[in-house]
Amino acid sequence: MADITSDELKQRQQAGETPTIIDVREPWEFEESRIPGAQNLPLGTLPEKLDDLADLKDQEIVVHCKSGSRSSAAKAYLTQQGFTNVRNLLGGIQGYQA
Repeated sequence: MADITSDELKQRQQAGETPTIIDVREPWEFEESRIPGAQNLPLGTLPEKLDDLADLKDQEIVVHCKSGSRSSAAKAYLTQQGFTNVRNLLGGIQGYQA
């Protein structure tokens, strides 16, 4: 699945769409700033949280971090685990807040 830009995500949110957004940063980073509606699942916890995400295997999931590196790894991992519609937020939260 193609990655998503900050502008596209913001437009969709303004239109009332609510894609599942997973912030893979650490909890202290999530506390400092967050995208509305995002849930915090740090990258290192994804393997143990797979069962919690099982219902989302075929739904759109937007993953993000600070700049896009960790979320790129999260997208690759989730895709390897059978998730079919994972999109990385290009530029991460830095791009979203710019």
